[in-house]
Amino acid sequence: MLPIKQGQAAIAMVCVVLGVMLAVQFRTTQDIKASVPYQRVEDLSQQLSKVEKEREALLSEVYALRTATGTEATNRELQRVKMGAGLLPVEGPGVIVTIDDSKRPAKPGENANLYLIHDDDILKVINELRAAGAEAISINDQRLIASSEIRCAGPTLSVNNTRYSPPYEISAIGEPKTLESALKLRGGVIETLQFWGIQVGVKKQDLVKIPAYKGVMQFQYAKPVQEGK
Repeated sequence: MLPIKQGQAAIAMVCVVLGVMLAVQFRTTQDIKASVPYQRVEDLSQQLSKVEKEREALLSEVYALRTATGTEATNRELQRVKMGAGLLPVEGPGVIVTIDDSKRPAKPGENANLYLIHDDDILKVINELRAAGAEAISINDQRLIASSEIRCAGPTLSVNNTRYSPPYEISAIGEPKTLESALKLRGGVIETLQFWGIQVGVKKQDLVKIPAYKGVMQFQYAKPVQEGK
């Protein structure tokens, strides 16, 4: 009986999320009608299309949960949770971004560090990819999760406590054109890096493979909240 109850709970949760998505879609439609004269129609159309795709995916998930047994629904939800936490290897369309130090010599009086890649440069690229809908990201085969650190360690970069030297390869799964466009915006992160001669390349791929997180997840202070307390 317990797996059945868990399956029912999973269905209920997805139904709630579906209701929220439908409300968001309605709100987005209203926003388009009210703000077309002041915003780019293309951007609003992309937002609406994204919401519609998410709604269709949720409808499919609701149907799958309703037709699955309690154990199947629980296992499917567990797999989704593991994917979201970065504990499973994933693959799908996306982009490969390569970044290398500038080969341009610094001019007299200039700070040579301006021509080198730093952790904040990588973080800016990561943030743009996430804002553009990237579902999974890795740096040199290191899967990024909520607790991942990206910081300078001398002339190298430390990712998940593993050091790497340039060039760096950032893999991201998502809609390839959207990810590429976000990075190549005029005045955006790539244009800024290239101003200093930093070498940046973006390739759209039909299949990008990203490994699972290889580290150990430990919680010393955080603990689950018990219901009713």
